[in-house]
Amino acid sequence: MAFRAAIGRTRTEADILAVCVRSALVGEVNNVSGGGGLPARELSNCALEAQRGFMLPLDRSRRWRFIQTVCLFALLALPLIAFGQDAPPAAAAAEGPPPTVADAMTKITDMQLVANSVWVLIAGMLVFFMNLGFCTLEAGLCRRKNAVNILAKNFIVFGISAIAYWFAGFAMMFGTSKSGVVGTTGFLPTLMPGTADLFPGLSWANVPESIKFFFQLVFAGTAATIVSGAVAERIKFGMFMIFSFLLVAFVYPVTGHWIWGGGWLATLSTPFHDFAGSTVVHSVGGWAALAGVIMLGPRIGKYGKDGKVNPIAGHSMALAAIGCFVLWLGWFGFNPGSTMTASTQIGHIAVTTNTAAAFGSVAATIVAWLVLGKPDFSMILNGCLAGLVAVTAPCAVVTVGAAAIIGFVAGGLVVFSVLMFDKLKLDDPVGALSVHLVGGTFGTICVGLFASPAVIDAYAMGAYCKPGLFYGGGAAQLITQFIGIGAVGATAFIGSMIFWALLKYTAGIRVSAAEELEGLDIGEHGMEAYPGFATEAVGATPEEIALGSKNPALAGTPVGAMATA
Repeated sequence: MAFRAAIGRTRTEADILAVCVRSALVGEVNNVSGGGGLPARELSNCALEAQRGFMLPLDRSRRWRFIQTVCLFALLALPLIAFGQDAPPAAAAAEGPPPTVADAMTKITDMQLVANSVWVLIAGMLVFFMNLGFCTLEAGLCRRKNAVNILAKNFIVFGISAIAYWFAGFAMMFGTSKSGVVGTTGFLPTLMPGTADLFPGLSWANVPESIKFFFQLVFAGTAATIVSGAVAERIKFGMFMIFSFLLVAFVYPVTGHWIWGGGWLATLSTPFHDFAGSTVVHSVGGWAALAGVIMLGPRIGKYGKDGKVNPIAGHSMALAAIGCFVLWLGWFGFNPGSTMTASTQIGHIAVTTNTAAAFGSVAATIVAWLVLGKPDFSMILNGCLAGLVAVTAPCAVVTVGAAAIIGFVAGGLVVFSVLMFDKLKLDDPVGALSVHLVGGTFGTICVGLFASPAVIDAYAMGAYCKPGLFYGGGAAQLITQFIGIGAVGATAFIGSMIFWALLKYTAGIRVSAAEELEGLDIGEHGMEAYPGFATEAVGATPEEIALGSKNPALAGTPVGAMATA
Protein backbone atom coordinates (compact mmCIF):
# COMPACT_ATOMS: atom_id res chain seq x y z
CA MET A 1 0.00 0.00 0.00
CA ALA A 2 1.09 3.58 -0.56
CA PHE A 3 1.39 4.29 3.16
CA ARG A 4 3.52 1.25 3.85
CA ALA A 5 5.67 2.00 0.82
CA ALA A 6 6.21 5.51 2.09
CA ILE A 7 7.10 4.22 5.50
CA GLY A 8 9.50 1.76 4.12
CA ARG A 9 11.60 4.44 2.56
CA THR A 10 11.35 6.88 5.47
CA ARG A 11 14.03 7.08 8.10
CA THR A 12 12.72 9.88 10.35
CA GLU A 13 9.49 11.10 11.99
CA ALA A 14 9.83 14.29 9.94
CA ASP A 15 9.56 12.20 6.75
CA ILE A 16 6.49 10.45 8.09
CA LEU A 17 4.78 13.74 8.96
CA ALA A 18 5.74 15.26 5.62
CA VAL A 19 4.20 12.30 3.83
CA CYS A 20 1.01 12.64 5.84
CA VAL A 21 0.72 16.38 5.20
CA ARG A 22 1.40 16.13 1.50
CA SER A 23 -0.98 13.24 1.12
CA ALA A 24 -3.74 15.08 2.95
CA LEU A 25 -3.33 18.45 1.22
CA VAL A 26 -2.08 17.51 -2.26
CA GLY A 27 -3.55 14.07 -2.60
CA GLU A 28 -0.36 12.31 -3.58
CA VAL A 29 3.08 11.36 -2.31
CA ASN A 30 5.53 12.32 -5.01
CA ASN A 31 8.73 11.45 -3.14
CA VAL A 32 7.64 8.03 -1.93
CA SER A 33 7.27 5.02 -4.25
CA GLY A 34 5.70 7.16 -6.97
CA GLY A 35 2.25 5.95 -5.95
CA GLY A 36 -0.96 7.93 -5.71
CA GLY A 37 -2.32 9.75 -2.65
CA LEU A 38 -2.83 7.93 0.63
CA PRO A 39 -6.26 6.51 1.23
CA ALA A 40 -8.18 8.26 4.00
CA ARG A 41 -8.11 5.17 6.23
CA GLU A 42 -4.34 5.16 6.03
CA LEU A 43 -3.88 8.79 7.18
CA SER A 44 -4.83 8.11 10.78
CA ASN A 45 -2.03 5.60 11.05
CA CYS A 46 0.60 8.32 10.60
CA ALA A 47 0.40 9.62 14.11
CA LEU A 48 0.21 6.11 15.50
CA GLU A 49 3.33 5.06 13.73
CA ALA A 50 5.16 8.15 14.92
CA GLN A 51 4.06 7.53 18.50
CA ARG A 52 5.45 4.02 18.42
CA GLY A 53 8.86 5.62 18.00
CA PHE A 54 10.36 2.95 15.78
CA MET A 55 12.13 5.54 13.61
CA LEU A 56 15.68 6.70 14.07
CA PRO A 57 16.45 9.81 16.11
CA LEU A 58 16.47 13.10 14.23
CA ASP A 59 19.73 14.78 13.24
CA ARG A 60 19.94 18.58 13.10
CA SER A 61 19.09 18.99 9.40
CA ARG A 62 16.14 16.67 9.55
CA ARG A 63 14.91 18.33 12.77
CA TRP A 64 14.89 21.67 10.92
CA ARG A 65 12.90 20.08 8.06
CA PHE A 66 10.43 18.77 10.63
CA ILE A 67 9.92 22.24 12.14
CA GLN A 68 9.44 23.74 8.67
CA THR A 69 6.84 21.15 7.83
CA VAL A 70 4.87 21.77 11.04
CA CYS A 71 4.88 25.54 10.43
CA LEU A 72 3.73 25.02 6.85
CA PHE A 73 0.90 22.82 8.04
CA ALA A 74 -0.19 25.44 10.59
CA LEU A 75 -0.20 28.22 7.99
CA LEU A 76 -2.21 26.15 5.53
CA ALA A 77 -4.70 25.21 8.26
CA LEU A 78 -5.54 28.81 9.25
CA PRO A 79 -7.75 29.57 6.22
CA LEU A 80 -9.63 26.33 6.84
CA ILE A 81 -10.31 27.36 10.46
CA ALA A 82 -11.47 30.79 9.37
CA PHE A 83 -13.71 29.27 6.73
CA GLY A 84 -15.21 27.00 9.38
CA GLN A 85 -16.04 30.00 11.55
CA ASP A 86 -17.86 31.65 8.66
CA ALA A 87 -19.98 28.61 8.02
CA PRO A 88 -23.71 29.18 8.54
CA PRO A 89 -24.90 28.19 12.04
CA ALA A 90 -27.05 25.21 12.62
CA ALA A 91 -30.73 25.82 12.52
CA ALA A 92 -31.78 27.47 15.77
CA ALA A 93 -34.30 25.85 18.00
CA ALA A 94 -37.81 26.97 17.50
CA GLU A 95 -38.36 30.35 19.20
CA GLY A 96 -40.89 30.71 21.99
CA PRO A 97 -43.86 33.05 21.94
CA PRO A 98 -43.07 36.76 21.60
CA PRO A 99 -42.72 38.75 24.86
CA THR A 100 -45.90 40.29 26.20
CA VAL A 101 -46.56 43.59 27.93
CA ALA A 102 -46.80 41.68 31.19
CA ASP A 103 -43.29 40.27 30.64
CA ALA A 104 -41.94 43.76 29.97
CA MET A 105 -43.61 45.16 33.07
CA THR A 106 -42.15 42.34 35.18
CA LYS A 107 -38.64 43.16 33.96
CA ILE A 108 -39.17 46.86 34.62
CA THR A 109 -40.42 46.10 38.12
CA ASP A 110 -37.42 43.89 38.82
CA MET A 111 -35.04 46.59 37.59
CA GLN A 112 -36.78 49.19 39.74
CA LEU A 113 -36.50 46.92 42.77
CA VAL A 114 -32.75 46.59 42.27
CA ALA A 115 -32.31 50.33 41.74
CA ASN A 116 -34.40 51.12 44.83
CA SER A 117 -32.50 48.62 46.93
CA VAL A 118 -29.09 49.97 45.96
CA TRP A 119 -30.11 53.59 46.46
CA VAL A 120 -31.82 53.09 49.85
CA LEU A 121 -28.96 50.95 51.14
CA ILE A 122 -26.37 53.57 50.16
CA ALA A 123 -28.50 56.33 51.68
CA GLY A 124 -28.79 54.31 54.89
CA MET A 125 -25.02 53.93 55.00
CA LEU A 126 -24.65 57.71 54.70
CA VAL A 127 -27.00 58.16 57.65
CA PHE A 128 -25.05 55.56 59.61
CA PHE A 129 -21.88 57.54 58.85
CA MET A 130 -23.49 60.51 60.62
CA ASN A 131 -22.67 58.74 63.89
CA LEU A 132 -19.06 59.73 63.29
CA GLY A 133 -20.20 63.31 62.76
CA PHE A 134 -22.07 63.44 66.06
CA CYS A 135 -19.11 61.74 67.72
CA THR A 136 -16.49 64.28 66.67
CA LEU A 137 -18.80 67.31 66.89
CA GLU A 138 -19.75 66.60 70.50
CA ALA A 139 -16.22 65.63 71.51
CA GLY A 140 -14.84 68.85 70.07
CA LEU A 141 -17.42 71.03 71.80
CA CYS A 142 -16.73 69.44 75.20
CA ARG A 143 -13.65 69.50 77.41
CA ARG A 144 -10.85 67.08 76.70
CA LYS A 145 -11.13 65.45 80.13
CA ASN A 146 -14.46 64.04 78.92
CA ALA A 147 -13.49 63.19 75.35
CA VAL A 148 -13.31 59.42 75.82
CA ASN A 149 -16.72 59.43 77.48
CA ILE A 150 -18.26 61.39 74.59
CA LEU A 151 -16.71 59.07 72.02
CA ALA A 152 -17.80 55.98 73.93
CA LYS A 153 -21.40 57.17 74.25
CA ASN A 154 -21.69 57.99 70.57
CA PHE A 155 -20.19 54.66 69.63
CA ILE A 156 -22.20 52.41 71.92
CA VAL A 157 -25.48 54.21 71.32
CA PHE A 158 -25.84 52.78 67.83
CA GLY A 159 -25.21 49.27 69.08
CA ILE A 160 -27.84 49.75 71.78
CA SER A 161 -30.24 51.25 69.23
CA ALA A 162 -29.78 48.32 66.83
CA ILE A 163 -30.67 45.83 69.57
CA ALA A 164 -33.65 47.83 70.85
CA TYR A 165 -35.04 48.49 67.39
CA TRP A 166 -34.79 44.84 66.36
CA PHE A 167 -36.24 43.72 69.68
CA ALA A 168 -39.35 45.91 69.67
CA GLY A 169 -38.94 49.28 67.97
CA PHE A 170 -39.42 48.26 64.34
CA ALA A 171 -42.54 46.24 65.13
CA MET A 172 -44.11 48.99 67.23
CA MET A 173 -43.38 51.57 64.54
CA PHE A 174 -44.43 49.74 61.36
CA GLY A 175 -46.34 46.66 62.49
CA THR A 176 -50.09 46.18 62.10
CA SER A 177 -51.67 49.22 63.73
CA LYS A 178 -53.71 48.93 66.91
CA SER A 179 -56.26 51.77 66.81
CA GLY A 180 -53.72 53.99 65.04
CA VAL A 181 -51.60 54.14 68.20
CA VAL A 182 -48.93 51.46 67.97
CA GLY A 183 -47.81 48.56 65.80
CA THR A 184 -48.39 45.06 67.16
CA THR A 185 -46.74 42.60 64.75
CA GLY A 186 -43.19 41.70 63.80
CA PHE A 187 -41.30 41.62 67.09
CA LEU A 188 -37.81 40.09 66.82
CA PRO A 189 -38.26 39.97 63.03
CA THR A 190 -36.47 37.53 60.73
CA LEU A 191 -36.75 40.06 57.86
CA MET A 192 -36.80 37.20 55.36
CA PRO A 193 -38.67 37.44 52.04
CA GLY A 194 -42.37 36.91 52.60
CA THR A 195 -42.59 38.82 55.89
CA ALA A 196 -43.83 42.08 54.37
CA ASP A 197 -47.35 41.53 55.70
CA LEU A 198 -46.02 41.97 59.24
CA PHE A 199 -45.10 45.58 58.50
CA PRO A 200 -47.97 47.21 56.57
CA GLY A 201 -46.70 50.65 57.58
CA LEU A 202 -43.94 50.25 54.99
CA SER A 203 -45.92 48.44 52.30
CA TRP A 204 -45.48 51.41 49.96
CA ALA A 205 -41.69 51.00 49.82
CA ASN A 206 -40.53 48.72 46.98
CA VAL A 207 -37.42 47.34 48.68
CA PRO A 208 -36.71 44.12 50.62
CA GLU A 209 -37.72 43.98 54.27
CA SER A 210 -34.10 43.83 55.42
CA ILE A 211 -33.32 47.12 53.69
CA LYS A 212 -36.46 48.73 55.12
CA PHE A 213 -35.29 47.72 58.58
CA PHE A 214 -31.74 48.95 58.10
CA PHE A 215 -32.81 52.34 56.77
CA GLN A 216 -35.28 52.93 59.58
CA LEU A 217 -32.77 51.71 62.16
CA VAL A 218 -30.20 54.39 61.34
CA PHE A 219 -32.87 57.04 61.91
CA ALA A 220 -33.73 55.57 65.30
CA GLY A 221 -30.06 55.63 66.22
CA THR A 222 -29.90 59.31 65.31
CA ALA A 223 -32.68 60.18 67.76
CA ALA A 224 -30.78 58.48 70.57
CA THR A 225 -27.50 60.15 69.64
CA ILE A 226 -29.06 63.61 70.00
CA VAL A 227 -29.52 62.98 73.71
CA SER A 228 -25.82 62.28 74.18
CA GLY A 229 -24.67 65.83 73.52
CA ALA A 230 -27.23 67.53 75.76
CA VAL A 231 -26.39 65.42 78.83
CA ALA A 232 -22.65 65.41 78.25
CA GLU A 233 -19.95 65.78 80.91
CA ARG A 234 -22.02 64.64 83.91
CA ILE A 235 -24.10 61.52 83.16
CA LYS A 236 -23.23 57.98 84.14
CA PHE A 237 -22.24 55.90 81.16
CA GLY A 238 -24.34 52.88 82.15
CA MET A 239 -27.46 54.95 82.80
CA PHE A 240 -27.13 56.56 79.38
CA MET A 241 -27.00 53.12 77.78
CA ILE A 242 -30.16 52.01 79.58
CA PHE A 243 -32.04 55.18 78.68
CA SER A 244 -31.01 54.84 75.01
CA PHE A 245 -32.48 51.34 74.91
CA LEU A 246 -35.77 52.49 76.46
CA LEU A 247 -36.01 55.47 74.12
CA VAL A 248 -35.50 53.48 70.93
CA ALA A 249 -37.56 50.48 72.01
CA PHE A 250 -40.62 52.23 73.45
CA VAL A 251 -40.77 56.03 73.00
CA TYR A 252 -39.43 56.72 69.53
CA PRO A 253 -41.45 54.00 67.74
CA VAL A 254 -44.80 54.99 69.24
CA THR A 255 -44.73 58.58 68.00
CA GLY A 256 -43.06 57.40 64.80
CA HIS A 257 -45.98 55.01 64.20
CA TRP A 258 -48.43 57.90 64.34
CA ILE A 259 -46.67 59.65 61.45
CA TRP A 260 -44.77 57.09 59.35
CA GLY A 261 -46.42 53.82 60.33
CA GLY A 262 -49.99 54.58 59.28
CA GLY A 263 -51.12 55.84 62.69
CA TRP A 264 -53.70 58.44 63.54
CA LEU A 265 -51.71 61.52 62.50
CA ALA A 266 -51.11 60.04 59.05
CA THR A 267 -54.79 59.32 58.51
CA LEU A 268 -56.25 62.73 59.36
CA SER A 269 -58.25 64.40 56.58
CA THR A 270 -55.22 66.64 56.13
CA PRO A 271 -52.35 64.29 56.98
CA PHE A 272 -49.49 65.41 59.19
CA HIS A 273 -46.43 65.76 56.97
CA ASP A 274 -42.87 65.14 58.12
CA PHE A 275 -41.00 63.84 55.12
CA ALA A 276 -37.65 62.88 56.66
CA GLY A 277 -37.99 63.45 60.39
CA SER A 278 -37.84 67.01 61.72
CA THR A 279 -40.36 65.83 64.31
CA VAL A 280 -40.15 62.03 64.12
CA VAL A 281 -36.39 61.99 64.69
CA HIS A 282 -35.03 65.38 65.72
CA SER A 283 -37.79 66.76 67.90
CA VAL A 284 -38.28 63.43 69.66
CA GLY A 285 -34.55 63.31 70.37
CA GLY A 286 -34.72 66.93 71.50
CA TRP A 287 -37.63 66.33 73.89
CA ALA A 288 -35.86 63.32 75.39
CA ALA A 289 -32.71 65.41 75.78
CA LEU A 290 -34.64 68.24 77.46
CA ALA A 291 -36.06 65.79 80.00
CA GLY A 292 -32.55 64.52 80.71
CA VAL A 293 -31.13 68.02 81.12
CA ILE A 294 -33.85 68.89 83.62
CA MET A 295 -33.33 65.70 85.64
CA LEU A 296 -29.53 65.99 85.62
CA GLY A 297 -29.11 69.68 86.34
CA PRO A 298 -26.28 71.87 85.03
CA ARG A 299 -22.58 71.10 85.13
CA ILE A 300 -20.65 72.34 88.14
CA GLY A 301 -19.61 75.93 87.60
CA LYS A 302 -21.79 76.60 84.56
CA TYR A 303 -24.03 79.14 86.34
CA GLY A 304 -22.93 81.47 89.13
CA LYS A 305 -24.97 82.26 92.21
CA ASP A 306 -25.79 85.65 90.75
CA GLY A 307 -27.20 84.02 87.62
CA LYS A 308 -24.14 84.74 85.53
CA VAL A 309 -23.46 82.27 82.71
CA ASN A 310 -19.89 80.98 82.74
CA PRO A 311 -18.91 79.79 79.28
CA ILE A 312 -17.24 76.39 79.25
CA ALA A 313 -15.31 76.13 76.00
CA GLY A 314 -14.79 72.94 74.05
CA HIS A 315 -11.30 71.58 73.57
CA SER A 316 -11.13 71.15 69.76
CA MET A 317 -12.97 73.22 67.20
CA ALA A 318 -11.16 71.18 64.55
CA LEU A 319 -12.99 68.05 65.67
CA ALA A 320 -16.25 69.98 65.79
CA ALA A 321 -15.77 71.26 62.23
CA ILE A 322 -15.01 67.77 60.94
CA GLY A 323 -18.13 66.49 62.66
CA CYS A 324 -20.31 69.16 61.09
CA PHE A 325 -18.96 68.38 57.62
CA VAL A 326 -19.67 64.68 58.12
CA LEU A 327 -23.22 65.47 59.23
CA TRP A 328 -23.77 67.75 56.24
CA LEU A 329 -22.67 64.92 53.95
CA GLY A 330 -24.82 62.38 55.79
CA TRP A 331 -27.89 64.54 55.32
CA PHE A 332 -27.76 63.76 51.58
CA GLY A 333 -28.71 60.25 52.62
CA PHE A 334 -31.04 61.36 55.40
CA ASN A 335 -33.38 63.50 53.30
CA PRO A 336 -33.15 62.23 49.69
CA GLY A 337 -32.98 58.63 50.94
CA SER A 338 -36.37 59.03 52.63
CA THR A 339 -38.00 58.63 49.23
CA MET A 340 -36.99 54.95 49.60
CA THR A 341 -37.18 55.00 45.80
CA ALA A 342 -34.60 55.69 43.12
CA SER A 343 -36.46 58.52 41.42
CA THR A 344 -35.78 61.96 39.99
CA GLN A 345 -37.20 63.50 43.15
CA ILE A 346 -33.98 62.83 45.04
CA GLY A 347 -32.23 65.58 43.08
CA HIS A 348 -34.74 68.21 44.16
CA ILE A 349 -34.52 67.09 47.78
CA ALA A 350 -30.71 67.17 47.74
CA VAL A 351 -30.76 70.76 46.49
CA THR A 352 -33.32 72.00 49.02
CA THR A 353 -31.33 70.27 51.77
CA ASN A 354 -28.04 71.84 50.75
CA THR A 355 -29.59 75.27 50.27
CA ALA A 356 -31.02 75.32 53.79
CA ALA A 357 -27.64 74.30 55.25
CA ALA A 358 -25.82 77.03 53.35
CA PHE A 359 -28.23 79.79 54.34
CA GLY A 360 -28.33 78.54 57.93
CA SER A 361 -24.54 78.83 58.20
CA VAL A 362 -24.50 82.37 56.84
CA ALA A 363 -27.44 83.50 58.98
CA ALA A 364 -25.83 82.19 62.18
CA THR A 365 -22.62 83.98 61.28
CA ILE A 366 -24.38 87.29 60.79
CA VAL A 367 -26.59 87.03 63.87
CA ALA A 368 -23.71 85.92 66.12
CA TRP A 369 -21.61 88.81 64.82
CA LEU A 370 -24.37 91.29 65.59
CA VAL A 371 -25.50 89.86 68.94
CA LEU A 372 -22.26 88.51 70.40
CA GLY A 373 -19.83 90.90 68.75
CA LYS A 374 -17.86 88.08 67.10
CA PRO A 375 -18.77 85.37 64.57
CA ASP A 376 -18.62 82.53 67.10
CA PHE A 377 -17.57 79.40 65.21
CA SER A 378 -19.67 77.04 67.32
CA MET A 379 -22.71 79.16 66.40
CA ILE A 380 -21.80 78.92 62.71
CA LEU A 381 -21.65 75.14 62.93
CA ASN A 382 -24.94 74.93 64.79
CA GLY A 383 -26.51 77.33 62.31
CA CYS A 384 -25.67 74.92 59.51
CA LEU A 385 -27.14 72.02 61.44
CA ALA A 386 -30.27 73.98 62.38
CA GLY A 387 -30.87 74.70 58.70
CA LEU A 388 -30.53 71.00 57.91
CA VAL A 389 -32.86 69.95 60.71
CA ALA A 390 -35.47 72.55 59.78
CA VAL A 391 -35.64 71.59 56.12
CA THR A 392 -35.86 67.87 56.90
CA ALA A 393 -39.67 67.90 57.22
CA PRO A 394 -40.52 70.08 54.19
CA CYS A 395 -37.62 69.21 51.87
CA ALA A 396 -39.79 67.28 49.38
CA VAL A 397 -42.63 69.81 49.11
CA VAL A 398 -40.95 73.23 49.06
CA THR A 399 -39.15 75.22 46.38
CA VAL A 400 -35.44 75.96 46.52
CA GLY A 401 -36.26 79.59 47.37
CA ALA A 402 -38.43 78.52 50.28
CA ALA A 403 -35.65 76.23 51.50
CA ALA A 404 -33.32 79.24 51.53
CA ILE A 405 -35.75 81.16 53.73
CA ILE A 406 -36.27 78.19 56.06
CA GLY A 407 -32.52 77.68 56.45
CA PHE A 408 -31.80 81.37 57.01
CA VAL A 409 -34.44 81.75 59.72
CA ALA A 410 -33.37 78.51 61.43
CA GLY A 411 -29.72 79.59 61.40
CA GLY A 412 -30.53 82.88 63.08
CA LEU A 413 -32.98 81.27 65.47
CA VAL A 414 -30.38 78.87 66.84
CA VAL A 415 -28.26 81.72 68.22
CA PHE A 416 -31.14 83.19 70.19
CA SER A 417 -32.20 79.71 71.31
CA VAL A 418 -28.79 78.92 72.80
CA LEU A 419 -28.91 82.18 74.76
CA MET A 420 -32.48 81.46 75.86
CA PHE A 421 -31.67 78.03 77.30
CA ASP A 422 -28.74 79.53 79.20
CA LYS A 423 -31.11 82.15 80.65
CA LEU A 424 -33.33 79.30 81.80
CA LYS A 425 -30.25 77.55 83.29
CA LEU A 426 -30.80 74.51 81.10
CA ASP A 427 -27.23 73.43 80.50
CA ASP A 428 -26.71 72.00 77.02
CA PRO A 429 -22.97 71.70 76.29
CA VAL A 430 -23.30 71.31 72.50
CA GLY A 431 -26.50 73.18 71.63
CA ALA A 432 -28.47 70.02 70.85
CA LEU A 433 -31.73 71.45 72.22
CA SER A 434 -31.46 74.52 70.00
CA VAL A 435 -30.53 72.59 66.88
CA HIS A 436 -32.82 69.56 67.13
CA LEU A 437 -35.74 70.53 69.33
CA VAL A 438 -36.16 74.16 68.26
CA GLY A 439 -34.97 73.58 64.69
CA GLY A 440 -37.12 70.49 64.29
CA THR A 441 -40.23 72.21 65.62
CA PHE A 442 -39.69 75.24 63.39
CA GLY A 443 -39.15 73.05 60.32
CA THR A 444 -42.32 71.09 60.97
CA ILE A 445 -44.30 74.32 61.14
CA CYS A 446 -42.74 75.42 57.84
CA VAL A 447 -44.53 72.60 56.03
CA GLY A 448 -47.81 74.34 56.76
CA LEU A 449 -46.38 77.66 55.56
CA PHE A 450 -44.21 76.90 52.54
CA ALA A 451 -45.55 73.68 50.94
CA SER A 452 -45.74 74.53 47.24
CA PRO A 453 -48.57 73.22 45.03
CA ALA A 454 -46.19 73.20 42.06
CA VAL A 455 -43.70 70.95 43.83
CA ILE A 456 -46.45 68.78 45.29
CA ASP A 457 -47.93 68.20 41.82
CA ALA A 458 -44.57 67.67 40.14
CA TYR A 459 -43.66 64.81 42.45
CA ALA A 460 -47.15 63.42 43.14
CA MET A 461 -47.14 64.31 46.83
CA GLY A 462 -50.79 65.37 46.98
CA ALA A 463 -51.87 62.38 49.06
CA TYR A 464 -49.34 63.26 51.76
CA CYS A 465 -49.36 67.04 51.99
CA LYS A 466 -51.55 70.02 51.14
CA PRO A 467 -50.30 73.43 49.96
CA GLY A 468 -49.13 75.77 52.70
CA LEU A 469 -50.56 79.04 53.94
CA PHE A 470 -48.12 81.22 51.97
CA TYR A 471 -49.02 79.43 48.72
CA GLY A 472 -52.79 79.82 48.89
CA GLY A 473 -53.51 76.51 50.61
CA GLY A 474 -55.16 77.97 53.67
CA ALA A 475 -54.46 76.94 57.24
CA ALA A 476 -55.47 73.27 57.05
CA GLN A 477 -51.96 71.88 56.79
CA LEU A 478 -50.60 74.35 59.34
CA ILE A 479 -53.23 73.33 61.90
CA THR A 480 -52.40 69.67 61.40
CA GLN A 481 -48.72 70.40 61.87
CA PHE A 482 -49.40 72.10 65.22
CA ILE A 483 -51.53 69.15 66.33
CA GLY A 484 -48.73 66.73 65.54
CA ILE A 485 -46.07 68.88 67.20
CA GLY A 486 -48.10 69.08 70.40
CA ALA A 487 -49.03 65.38 70.54
CA VAL A 488 -45.56 64.09 69.73
CA GLY A 489 -43.85 66.60 72.01
CA ALA A 490 -46.02 65.81 75.00
CA THR A 491 -45.67 62.06 74.55
CA ALA A 492 -41.91 62.08 74.01
CA PHE A 493 -41.25 64.48 76.88
CA ILE A 494 -43.51 62.74 79.41
CA GLY A 495 -42.31 59.27 78.44
CA SER A 496 -38.69 60.35 78.68
CA MET A 497 -39.24 62.05 82.03
CA ILE A 498 -40.71 58.83 83.40
CA PHE A 499 -37.71 56.79 82.30
CA TRP A 500 -35.19 59.38 83.52
CA ALA A 501 -36.96 59.57 86.88
CA LEU A 502 -36.98 55.79 87.29
CA LEU A 503 -33.25 55.68 86.63
CA LYS A 504 -32.48 58.69 88.82
CA TYR A 505 -34.32 57.48 91.88
CA THR A 506 -33.20 53.87 91.65
CA ALA A 507 -29.58 53.79 90.48
CA GLY A 508 -28.72 57.48 90.04
CA ILE A 509 -27.91 59.08 86.72
CA ARG A 510 -25.23 61.64 87.62
CA VAL A 511 -21.58 61.03 88.47
CA SER A 512 -20.14 62.35 91.72
CA ALA A 513 -18.82 65.90 91.97
CA ALA A 514 -15.26 64.60 92.32
CA GLU A 515 -15.57 62.49 89.19
CA GLU A 516 -17.15 65.34 87.25
CA LEU A 517 -14.36 67.73 88.16
CA GLU A 518 -11.62 65.24 87.47
CA GLY A 519 -13.21 64.21 84.21
CA LEU A 520 -15.38 61.30 83.17
CA ASP A 521 -12.60 59.76 81.11
CA ILE A 522 -10.78 58.66 84.25
CA GLY A 523 -13.79 58.04 86.48
CA GLU A 524 -15.99 56.21 83.97
CA HIS A 525 -13.45 54.61 81.66
CA GLY A 526 -10.09 54.63 83.41
CA MET A 527 -8.24 56.21 80.48
CA GLU A 528 -7.49 59.52 78.80
CA ALA A 529 -8.10 60.65 75.25
CA TYR A 530 -4.75 62.45 75.13
CA PRO A 531 -2.32 60.63 77.44
CA GLY A 532 0.91 62.49 77.99
CA PHE A 533 -0.52 65.93 77.37
CA ALA A 534 -0.45 68.67 80.00
CA THR A 535 -3.09 68.44 82.70
CA GLU A 536 -6.19 70.49 81.96
CA ALA A 537 -6.47 73.43 84.32
CA VAL A 538 -7.58 76.39 82.27
CA GLY A 539 -11.16 75.11 82.04
CA ALA A 540 -11.72 75.19 85.80
CA THR A 541 -14.24 77.84 86.83
CA PRO A 542 -14.11 79.79 90.11
CA GLU A 543 -16.97 77.65 91.42
CA GLU A 544 -15.04 74.46 90.62
CA ILE A 545 -11.95 75.78 92.38
CA ALA A 546 -13.99 76.77 95.42
CA LEU A 547 -15.60 73.35 95.54
CA GLY A 548 -12.21 71.68 95.22
CA SER A 549 -10.94 73.47 98.34
CA LYS A 550 -13.81 71.96 100.36
CA ASN A 551 -13.73 68.44 98.98
CA PRO A 552 -11.02 66.07 100.24
CA ALA A 553 -11.87 63.66 97.45
CA LEU A 554 -10.37 66.11 94.98
CA ALA A 555 -6.94 66.06 96.56
CA GLY A 556 -4.37 65.38 93.87
CA THR A 557 -6.72 66.30 91.02
CA PRO A 558 -6.15 69.37 88.82
CA VAL A 559 -8.96 71.28 90.52
CA GLY A 560 -7.78 70.27 93.98
CA ALA A 561 -4.27 71.43 93.16
CA MET A 562 -5.55 74.80 91.96
CA ALA A 563 -7.69 75.20 95.07
CA THR A 564 -4.72 74.74 97.38
CA ALA A 565 -2.22 76.69 95.26
